[in-house]
Amino acid sequence: MRIVKEFKEFAVRGNVVDMAVGIIMGAAFGKIVTSFVGDLVMPPIGVLLGGVDFTNLVITVKEATADTPAVVVGYGKFIQTIVDFAIIALAIFGMVKFINSLKRKEEAAPSEPSPEAVLLTEIRDLLKEQH
Repeated sequence: MRIVKEFKEFAVRGNVVDMAVGIIMGAAFGKIVTSFVGDLVMPPIGVLLGGVDFTNLVITVKEATADTPAVVVGYGKFIQTIVDFAIIALAIFGMVKFINSLKRKEEAAPSEPSPEAVLLTEIRDLLKEQH
């Protein structure tokens, strides 16, 4: 029974729940990022690059025979992966920069002091006048 109690304490601890929520939100955000890059960013870039696709670039190490397929080094797929990563990183950078600019605008708006703060300021000023 002690193990069950320890597991229950572990499973409902705040950090574990926060981590689970973070993982679920990360997976959902991953879908958003994939759609953003694949559906919004990549089509115009594909037009600009003229539909360049590096995935077919290979070095043949051993030619195919009747019994075995060719042995190739697919360096084009690696180059395409790097290009895709760079585009995704740039798109994410732009999104984060935009979101941060929205946050700065919210933080820049000055807020009026609370009634308690105004009252405490008046009390402080009165105490200074007495001394």
